[in-house]
Amino acid sequence: MRFKRKMYARMLHWKAAAQGKSALFVDGARRVGKSWLCEQFAANEYDSYILVDFGNMPDEVRAIFSQDTSDLNLFFLRLSAFYRVRLHARRSAIVFDEVQLFPRARQLVKYLVADGRYDIIETGSLITLLMKSEEILVPSEEEHVELFPLDFEEFLWACGDEATVPALRAFYENRQPLGQALLRRVMSDFRIYMLVGGMPQALAAYLEANDFAPADRRKRQILSLYREDAAKFARKHAARVRAILDQVPAQLATREKVFRLSSLGKQARMREYEDAFTWLEDAMIVNTCRNASEPNAMLAASEAHTTQKLYMADTGLLTTLAFADRNYAQNTLYRAVLFDKLHVNEGMLAENVVAQMLRTRYPRLFFYARSDTSQRANMMEIDFLLPGEEGKPFPVEVKTGRYKPHASLDKFRRKFKGRIGQPVILYAKDILEEDGIVHLPMFMAMFL
Repeated sequence: MRFKRKMYARMLHWKAAAQGKSALFVDGARRVGKSWLCEQFAANEYDSYILVDFGNMPDEVRAIFSQDTSDLNLFFLRLSAFYRVRLHARRSAIVFDEVQLFPRARQLVKYLVADGRYDIIETGSLITLLMKSEEILVPSEEEHVELFPLDFEEFLWACGDEATVPALRAFYENRQPLGQALLRRVMSDFRIYMLVGGMPQALAAYLEANDFAPADRRKRQILSLYREDAAKFARKHAARVRAILDQVPAQLATREKVFRLSSLGKQARMREYEDAFTWLEDAMIVNTCRNASEPNAMLAASEAHTTQKLYMADTGLLTTLAFADRNYAQNTLYRAVLFDKLHVNEGMLAENVVAQMLRTRYPRLFFYARSDTSQRANMMEIDFLLPGEEGKPFPVEVKTGRYKPHASLDKFRRKFKGRIGQPVILYAKDILEEDGIVHLPMFMAMFL
């Protein structure tokens, strides 16, 4: 099943702007759709293309890359003959799929771009690229883009709906309530999106059967693949990577959602697990959100490196991971979300999907937390801090179930009055501005 992706437009811009003077490297988690997207782009936008799959490379192709790269005329000639594809100068593309598996090919990119005859597109997983590229020259002639799971708008496109999000944007910009009928319909679609997620294979399985069960099976396969990748590529950190991944649902089910190292063992220390956390983040399996102790224009400057939340990069995968030790029929999250019965534990999905939407718009995520055991009045937690206008970050809170008081947000506003932008609460109700706070339906996180 083919899905319309926003990345396609960005790839078109690269093709027109670069004119062969840079390669395009598409990075993303495994099974996020990189290979399919790049092959479709090459097939549609060029007279011809060659796709070199380094995950399944014949010995003859390996020999071409190992022996013939000193003479690019001969290199292209043999590559063209092997794949039986005629290459046309400035009208053909060569796609290096899973390029991290053959570092020599990535090092060759510098010379292929300098040659300029054909456009070069690469796909790969960043974590293994970093690991395998230690002894090669990483090409500076690359434009690096990140492909995420399908976002909510892309999900609606896949369902045949291209009208809703433009209308929602107008409501958002005008701060105009949607009305109960439209709100109910969009929230219903959004709940399905939370459960299925944006991994192409899972979404395709759901749409083909109109059933969550086959989608859940696909997601279990993807999670198994991630564990296998950890065993292959994380090496000495593999056990820690798997331990952290398995703990993500439990940590998000807590009230504060901060990842506690003690959950991994009483003697666990950050210095022992830091590389494992980094592996998961670089592999784009998780979205890391770090505590910024001072809300200012440079949130990273006050980052508390050891205080972090871990969200799954795809909320659909989190839905399945939370019940990985039980079968689909026992996964109560599906019923809770569909019937709008989100309580404390299920609320982890709401915050996770917001993090997922924000990550597509911001390179890093931050939250604010202050602990003061001596004076509880000084304790406060803000789910997200986002960069705002004039260097004033603005706080974002996610509310599920019944509307709850926002004591932490009120304390945060008083403490940092004049230093922050207008607060936002994301919840399951309609647009509302009250007491200086903008209340938005949860799906409107895509516009923040």
